[in-house]
Amino acid sequence: MARVLKLSYIAFMISALTFTGLIQPAQAVMIGTGEAVATAPSGRAHLNALLERPEVQSQFETLGISKADAQSRVAAMSDAEVASLDDKIGSLPAGGDGIIGALVLIFVILLITDLLGFTKVFPFTHPIQR
Repeated sequence: MARVLKLSYIAFMISALTFTGLIQPAQAVMIGTGEAVATAPSGRAHLNALLERPEVQSQFETLGISKADAQSRVAAMSDAEVASLDDKIGSLPAGGDGIIGALVLIFVILLITDLLGFTKVFPFTHPIQR
């Protein structure tokens, strides 16, 4: 049994090393800030793209606004209003205000210190015997 496992391991390693040379490496190219800004959506097109997202549509439905009403309101906005709203959306934090992440981090730290025996916060943990 050990001989069969050893031979299958050797066959796997030979095939893996043989095909390693056939894989093409990835190539990355640096782009400038101007190109990145030019390709990023902005303005009215960006707002319309946001209106197409399902989570935005469900929030509008919760508030009692139809998709057509929201699109007509965006179409009726002036260019200055569109630019202002787009800037406000771009400056919002992506993950909220971070309270949930901080609470999870504190929970994990307390859990680890409980398991190591430094604290006794959670009754469901049993410290590691030293």
